[in-house]
Amino acid sequence: MKKIAALLVSFFCWTSSFAQIDSVQVLIDSLEASLHYEQGEIGLRNGLGTLVVPAGFRYLNGEQSRYVLEELWGNPEDTVVMGMIVPENTGVLGDDSWAFIITYEEMGYVKDDDADDIDYEELLDEMKTDATAENEFREKEGYETIEIVGWASKPFYDEGKKVLHWAKEIRFGQNEFNTLNYNVRILGRKGVMIFNAVAPMSELAQVQKSISPVLASFTYADGVKYKDFDPELDDVAAWTIGGLVAGKVLAKAGILAVLLKYIKLIALGVGAIGTGIWKWYKRKTELPTVRNLDQSDKA
Repeated sequence: MKKIAALLVSFFCWTSSFAQIDSVQVLIDSLEASLHYEQGEIGLRNGLGTLVVPAGFRYLNGEQSRYVLEELWGNPEDTVVMGMIVPENTGVLGDDSWAFIITYEEMGYVKDDDADDIDYEELLDEMKTDATAENEFREKEGYETIEIVGWASKPFYDEGKKVLHWAKEIRFGQNEFNTLNYNVRILGRKGVMIFNAVAPMSELAQVQKSISPVLASFTYADGVKYKDFDPELDDVAAWTIGGLVAGKVLAKAGILAVLLKYIKLIALGVGAIGTGIWKWYKRKTELPTVRNLDQSDKA
């Protein structure tokens, strides 16, 4: 928070319009107060399942999450996000802020019979090579280059729970601090539920500590669980466990690009927050209101 405060103070010093603002913290508190955090049981859209917000966390629905991601963190508009789980003791504007971004990809039934055969070190080398090759495209699109430093947590597939998780340490451009991208995929009948934690690397221990309660918080609805797969009716995904980790097919589908947008802005969050505060100040009477959504729309 000190870094953000220092940045905003310097920003306000050369902007005379902010002369009447007594405290940077007042602005940050006002933005935080505009968000409608939820707890308890959340019904995810399209009847996919339910989320019981774990202890120590708060939930933002899809509308609020997109406001944070797009307006405060500076990401392009996108409607994929279903919600966010935010630690209770941090806000979205803190210097150490992080969150689990929740999305769902209806990619078909993902077969898991290759899980024990994957050489994850070889896969990591391939991913590093792919990231380097794609940097020219990223720069043209206005994003910083990406370097995959290595595994922050080596891929692990829990066959009993049908859950895949792994974490990468990523460096964006010449940023001094690296970014943690912790991926969790919960396999279902027609696709995967994605919990993507984006955080500073310094928060790795806290994110890892949170994985179990976050996983326990989500339950697929009857009829869409992995065990409900019907080979006569359902499509099989074009890739398996290794493909999910590598991300190549996901990138073609546009999913990886979406997630990287969010990861990037966490790494650059201090600058983005300055932009968000400016937007907020210019239209502070026009902040989006939170509708009283029924359970089916809350994500």
